[in-house]
Amino acid sequence: MSTQAAVFLDRDGVINNDTGYVSQWSEFVFLPGAIEAMQRLSRAGYALIVVTNQSGIARGYYSEQDFATLTQHMRHELSRQGASIAGVYYCPHHIDGVSAEYRKSCSCRKPAPGLLLRAIDDHNIDAKRSAFVGDKASDMAAGASAGIARRFHVTTGSPEPGSVRVSSLLQAADLLLGVNQNS
Repeated sequence: MSTQAAVFLDRDGVINNDTGYVSQWSEFVFLPGAIEAMQRLSRAGYALIVVTNQSGIARGYYSEQDFATLTQHMRHELSRQGASIAGVYYCPHHIDGVSAEYRKSCSCRKPAPGLLLRAIDDHNIDAKRSAFVGDKASDMAAGASAGIARRFHVTTGSPEPGSVRVSSLLQAADLLLGVNQNS
């Protein structure tokens, strides 16, 4: 079976506005250019895989069902606009969780690479031909640990070592696809 390339995407701060513990569709606002970027990447043959820490579940701010409902709305809207999401992987854990079920250290919470490694295995992804777009140092660390060759750090500051600073998912897509940004 041949492998495919993927673009792994953090959610909050990359795909949507990060207003803190976004858990309802009514709170979810796509960032400018995010849908266009995902459309382009989909058309270019990349599998789009969302990998996101969701400590709001562990903290009791919202439930896994709330997350699932929001994710279903997001996937539907993206599919409707021509950007198919191959998978969504999330970590509901946090060491400061309010319930024992979620209060723990784990291998899936970024900066650990567990979510990425599981997605790579589930979707037969070639990490060396893939990319990760995230807005936190923990995203870049998870990508590096999982062997993701290209890492794009959405930041206004200095990018993490081994990553490229970008202002948005759209800029990362342009760089990945070799689009001339001066035209």
